[in-house]
Amino acid sequence: MKMIVGLGNPGPKYEFTRHNLGFLALDTLAVKLNTRFAREKHDGLMAEAVYRGEKLLLVKPMTFMNLSGECVAKAARNKVHEPADVLVVVDDVHLPLGRLRFRGGGSAGGHNGLKSIIERLGTPAFHRMRMGVGNTGTDAGLADHVLAKFKPDEYEAVAEMRERGTEGILVWIAEGLDAAMNRFNR
Repeated sequence: MKMIVGLGNPGPKYEFTRHNLGFLALDTLAVKLNTRFAREKHDGLMAEAVYRGEKLLLVKPMTFMNLSGECVAKAARNKVHEPADVLVVVDDVHLPLGRLRFRGGGSAGGHNGLKSIIERLGTPAFHRMRMGVGNTGTDAGLADHVLAKFKPDEYEAVAEMRERGTEGILVWIAEGLDAAMNRFNR
């Protein structure tokens, strides 16, 4: 089984914010896979699907971003055999709006959701799909930037990134990380 995790914050206050891009991407993926987040378990919303014979568990942690690892570790227990069978979809202020980057592990890069997952899984060896949200150019405004809603002139770029991200996730499932990196990293 492969597990795809979209990071975000629960509640209407955070809908369509930059920090919730992981949730938005998983919503797009769920539609493509003809499934829905109908079950609450392990402090998260869960959906199951099958793609090209591979069983999938889609997870949206309902803990706040800084505690995402709690949900991910519980959901992965007894379901996922290798950290490389986990793909975490996350916003990234170090990438320009619209850009995707797949990675096979590494540090949290300053992202508290990834930091929590690394701590709770006990390894940084899970895969990531980072989705660019740009930045303000200053650390002082970073929290406000990621917690702000997308602007109307950004909607088209976000929609395109969600579609490309979904395509990338499907490539990751069917063909692996290297294929996803080769096709979607620029």
